[in-house]
Amino acid sequence: MSIATEQAAPTAAAEPAHRGLGFESMEEELRVDRLPVSGELPEWLDGTLVRVTPALLDVGGRPIRHWFDGLAMLNAFSLAGGEVSYASRFLESDAYRGARKGRVSYAPFASDPCRSLFKRMATTLLQQPANDNCNINLTRLGDRYMAMTETPLPLQFDPDTLATLGLERFSDELGGHFTSAHPHHDPQRDELVNYVTHFGRRTSYRVFALPSGAQERRRIASVTVSEPAYMHSFAMTARYVVLAEFPFVVDPLRLLTSDRPFIHNYRWHPERGTAFLVLDRHSGGVAGRFEAAPFFAFHHINAFERGDDLVLDVVAYDDPSVIHLLEVDRLRTPGDTQIAGGEPRRYTIPLGGGPVSSQTLADVRIELPRINYAHKNGRDYRFVYAAAMRGAESDWFDALVKITVPDGTSRRWHEPRCYPGEPVFIPAPDASEEDTGVVASVVLDARARQSFLLLLDAVTFDEVARAPVPHPIPFGFHGQYFGGAL
Repeated sequence: MSIATEQAAPTAAAEPAHRGLGFESMEEELRVDRLPVSGELPEWLDGTLVRVTPALLDVGGRPIRHWFDGLAMLNAFSLAGGEVSYASRFLESDAYRGARKGRVSYAPFASDPCRSLFKRMATTLLQQPANDNCNINLTRLGDRYMAMTETPLPLQFDPDTLATLGLERFSDELGGHFTSAHPHHDPQRDELVNYVTHFGRRTSYRVFALPSGAQERRRIASVTVSEPAYMHSFAMTARYVVLAEFPFVVDPLRLLTSDRPFIHNYRWHPERGTAFLVLDRHSGGVAGRFEAAPFFAFHHINAFERGDDLVLDVVAYDDPSVIHLLEVDRLRTPGDTQIAGGEPRRYTIPLGGGPVSSQTLADVRIELPRINYAHKNGRDYRFVYAAAMRGAESDWFDALVKITVPDGTSRRWHEPRCYPGEPVFIPAPDASEEDTGVVASVVLDARARQSFLLLLDAVTFDEVARAPVPHPIPFGFHGQYFGGAL
């Protein structure tokens, strides 16, 4: 990445060193040719870690209600020749342009829009989605780099300049209004696999594939549902797509008549339990619907087939109350809300019939799990990396953890008043072991009021190097390393 040097001094005001700093708006875009590096980067590391963060959390002089509605900014760390450069740039979405004029001009996840805005958006909901604020995740398909949110309006961006290139336009009639920002990559066909919920008279889940270089999505399966569940992610194995239908559901007509934000129209019905809807990727048929006790999850860790069983690992919560704990005012106030991570949990689904069983994978509370995706997604695996809670006194994710799945043991990294983000695993070239490589995380140092890129040896979990930036980067959700195979 070729970028010009532009330094900015950290804010001098003395404020408490707590998680609230990670939920302050970041207004400036910054470019730094060369960050100071302590330690030594591996010689083979040559690529760019790009993360997306909800960086603008105040619009029109008022805080946005919910963290999930912050306006998207890209943060890029380019790694080559033992050096690190940095750049940040807002995604130039319609939502961002409206926010710069002091108004919420998109359909929010959980923030209160004005009544007239919601009425307009509710009227058009069944025709087209209305949110291009792609603040959740990133992916690459061929030479296309895309930022994504939970409406099927991905934005393309240039990974070198971080410039927004425009909406990804599809030429098919698949439709859909709510999707996952966690598509899976099928390396056999070089295509992205995802699902979308289409609201209408016959609401349905539609599983599809987007081939590299194509604009037309190929439908894999479709299942009609009366009250669809909120599903942030899903699982995929060599043969199956698995949708975990948590009992957190919505009446589609409610979305047309309510003036409440999107997610506030969903209702928790634990008496329904959770259903694993297993769809055959080859035939498009329903391989089975398997019942389990009620739980909620944002993120799947991995899934794979083992004999006649399907094994599925998730970060599980007892209920969806965590959504309402992530309101910006609460997160900015220390001690106001105690956030607890989810439990890494394994569900074993007997495809031939019988009860679904579950077990805890490790005694630690985590979120934002990552694996050696290129080599182990859809396969039996040994290691998961995640942001973690160190203990009961933790007010946010204040550690990184490496869990050895077969025995539940773990290694940790932490420093006082440091809050790491999602750990991205980067495999070493020609690695012979699953964990040979480094783990990269953007860490907020609340004491120094700045963030730094942290690299850990993925085997030992010891620090390899760090590179501080001259300001705090707001907490974000997900990112990708672009340098090798997806």
